[in-house]
Amino acid sequence: MSDAEEDGGFEAYADLGATTSEAMDIAETSMDRVHELVPQETLADRLRAKAVHATGDPEFQHLVRITGDPVRAGGRAVLDERPVVTDITMVKSGITGRGHDCPVQKAIGNGAELAAETGMTRTAASVLELDREGVYDDAIAVVGNAPTAALALADCIEQGTRPAVVVATPVGFVKAADSRERLRAVAREHDIPAVTNVGRRGGSGLAAGLTNELVHVASDVRGGEVEL
Repeated sequence: MSDAEEDGGFEAYADLGATTSEAMDIAETSMDRVHELVPQETLADRLRAKAVHATGDPEFQHLVRITGDPVRAGGRAVLDERPVVTDITMVKSGITGRGHDCPVQKAIGNGAELAAETGMTRTAASVLELDREGVYDDAIAVVGNAPTAALALADCIEQGTRPAVVVATPVGFVKAADSRERLRAVAREHDIPAVTNVGRRGGSGLAAGLTNELVHVASDVRGGEVEL
């Protein structure tokens, strides 16, 4: 469901980490099959297609929620070489190293002292610590694992933090769906472009894949295939 979607180009691509001819053939075939299952009418459909590719589930396209215009906002942020800030190491590891010059860092590991003092989770404390340093302003904020990180990021946005775009797909049976719902509401209220999903599913691979799609969009802008 998009708050505002405009028709846009949707060019096929195969930069999925493949570096050999056989790998490229697999990547192209994989995306061709995804494109048979997902409409290719708007830029937002690129995120739905990426979600299907990352999960291997054609139905996942219906679980993606678009707030504002995260494709254009994310593409511009990549072109502007804004930081990519993930919640945990696994998400950071999944971010492509090709096609961009954005610094990529993880939140986890920065809030040990605050977590010990307050009893909050390390990921939530780490998000708050980085936010105190102003790291999230104008950044590509990515949460792929921890619901408490998504809730902490929502708190930061309510208090004035303004990421360029939010990608949030925390996974699990406790607080995951609720955290994404709250983050969507806060993003909508404060005009922060965001891509999230509904339900229990999600995870680091999905978050990394959606973030990588923003990198692909920026690459297509450079190549003249997409206009932002």
